[in-house]
Amino acid sequence: MKNKMWNKTLIKATLAITLFALFIYNVKSQEVEQNPIDTLTTSVQKLQSDFILLKKLKIYGYVQAQFQTADSMGISSFAGGSFPINSDKRFMVRRGRLKAAYDNGLSLFVLQFDITEKGMGIKDAYMKITEPWMKAVSLTTGVFDRPFGFEISYSSSSRETPERTRLFQTIFPGERDLGAKITIQAPKTSKWNFLKIEGGLFNGTGGTASDFDYKKDFIGNIGINKTTKNEKINYAVRASYYNGGYRQPTKYIYNGFETLTNGNLGYSVDSTSTNKGKIAKREYIGADAQINIDFPFGLTSLRGEFIQGTQPGTSLTSASPSDAPTTDTYIRKFNGAYFYFLQNIMQTKHQFVLKYDWYDPNTNVSGDEIGKSGSKLNNNDLKYTTIGIGWVYRWDTNVKITAYYDFVKNETSKNLAGYTKDLKDNVFTLRIQYKF
Repeated sequence: MKNKMWNKTLIKATLAITLFALFIYNVKSQEVEQNPIDTLTTSVQKLQSDFILLKKLKIYGYVQAQFQTADSMGISSFAGGSFPINSDKRFMVRRGRLKAAYDNGLSLFVLQFDITEKGMGIKDAYMKITEPWMKAVSLTTGVFDRPFGFEISYSSSSRETPERTRLFQTIFPGERDLGAKITIQAPKTSKWNFLKIEGGLFNGTGGTASDFDYKKDFIGNIGINKTTKNEKINYAVRASYYNGGYRQPTKYIYNGFETLTNGNLGYSVDSTSTNKGKIAKREYIGADAQINIDFPFGLTSLRGEFIQGTQPGTSLTSASPSDAPTTDTYIRKFNGAYFYFLQNIMQTKHQFVLKYDWYDPNTNVSGDEIGKSGSKLNNNDLKYTTIGIGWVYRWDTNVKITAYYDFVKNETSKNLAGYTKDLKDNVFTLRIQYKF
């Protein structure tokens, strides 16, 4: 009881001292008479200072509200996530982004949130510092886009399709990661500005998850981006590389294939006791290219990207993990790609979109080899291809309307229950986006 009374007394005393100090400060301030001209000058200088600060701070944001309908209820989908088990139609806020950027010339601070009906989360939280001499080398650290390929860093507010490909959503879920990178690119005034080189180390677990092992992943790329003198053609090419992995939780590593005693092709297993705790290799090689040509009948854009490599996973998924795996490790060779054809209709606000992509999580097997007895091959080894057709209408500088249909086709196997024929998992999306 005495302690409580003492605490209350201490708080009251602290408040009293603070109020008294503020009162004395106010009296002293009033005692100093200022020349009206000096007062005006001070006010103007303060306004100028505030204006300069506001120019450095920029607020961006966009909301994507959409309606979707699927071929059947409860489908597993990469068009904004799987559908509820008893639903084939839904309204949703796919993305609700609010971004603040403070640009001080040679330093940049960025913070971005995503707010939807599912909750609120951090998308970006990073700083960028540029050296003051050549202004060609910068350090970025925090949570930001992985510097691999084109589709990751191409903003969802600018992208012509509702979602990124199945390939990128699988090997780079969430697009971001926590780490640091060095960027080398000459200023825009330099003739060497077309060349860009990036490289960095990352946790490898995504932008919102803590690291769970000692391995750090390297990501790097080198590319060029040029525009012809008449500014009618813009083109870019880039090569990207990823080298990382994660700690294997058990001694059982399924890596490679063999003919089983029953004659079927299946995974071969390495059960050496020292396997536990070793790093399961994660390695990707990618290349992308884009070209934009300004024809009299409208801007035509062609875009493509190809990735192949080695992806560790589990028997149930080939997706890159955000939490420490607890089951046996399955090493798969994979490849995937996407291709865009984009056509603006004359000088109107309309644009036609055609996209083709595929993701093959296991290039060592195909078709009826999957699902055979003892093979340990299942639906996570099936190849998927998707054809997307869409129409984009830019209502004004803020509003964009997108109508898009995904034709999804899966590899089939007579030996895999539920996948003996193509699944009914096509999705239509109607989206309205407001951006400021």
